[in-house]
Amino acid sequence: MANLQELRSHIRSVTDTKKITTAMYFISSTKLRRAREELETTRPYFDALHSEIKRIFRTVDEIDSPYFYPKGGGELPPGGCACLVLTADKGLAGDYNMGVIRQALALLEKEPNTRLYVAGEMGRRYLREHGIPFEEDFTFSCQNPTLQTAREITARFLPDYQQRVLTRVFIIYTDLKNSLRHAVVTDRLLPFHHDRFVDPPDYERPVTEPFEFSPSVEEVLHGVIPIYLIGYVYSALVDSYCSEQNARMIAMKAAGENADRLLQSLASEYNRARQNKITQELTELSSGARVQRMKHRLEGRT
Repeated sequence: MANLQELRSHIRSVTDTKKITTAMYFISSTKLRRAREELETTRPYFDALHSEIKRIFRTVDEIDSPYFYPKGGGELPPGGCACLVLTADKGLAGDYNMGVIRQALALLEKEPNTRLYVAGEMGRRYLREHGIPFEEDFTFSCQNPTLQTAREITARFLPDYQQRVLTRVFIIYTDLKNSLRHAVVTDRLLPFHHDRFVDPPDYERPVTEPFEFSPSVEEVLHGVIPIYLIGYVYSALVDSYCSEQNARMIAMKAAGENADRLLQSLASEYNRARQNKITQELTELSSGARVQRMKHRLEGRT
């Protein structure tokens, strides 16, 4: 059994650690709330943009655009594959980072020549330590996501796609389902499926009068789709950031609960050790008094 000094030191250490985890919990809670508020302020614009693209598809059946998968399931032209991987810059967030990394490794098994654009230091560190190649000059952070960051990220892979150096672009990020659960999502950024922008057959407001597009519907889409992609990347950045903060909140809450249980156990052990020490001291005093009494008796007889 540890002595009292060691137990007191251990209790102080656990108490200090609990203060840190509690502070990190509230910091992540604040960051999560702010990120959600920022996303809500920009989401209506990109939702409206999505609706406008759907209006185009209501009036035009055949659209020849490099941003869309060939209608009818045709083959894509030859070209490379790229993947945008969103991880965190810090740990202490449960399995948040490893979930994304596992999905990226699974994609690499299917597409070994995929270019990896990794945002977040944790993902880059893992790939570097395991000798997995990725775009080293892609050093974007996932902390405090902004529209400007989304624009810069999109500008890294979109020109290669437009020049057909790339024919497929994927994104792997973490989607916050609710306050208790998040899930890793692998989605294809480019090309889009037509179904993403096509209304269901029972849509109540079909367009009866065709729209006029100037100079052409393809040119209109060519101007709109890059903006839509920026919004998609921004939403993924914010969603991943919210998931990271939520995962850290869960991890810090669990750490705090473990600290409470450990403190209870240490308090019980400390009380037992303290009681044993008191009992030992009383026993020593009682034994010493008994020896003194026996000594006095022996001296009285002599």
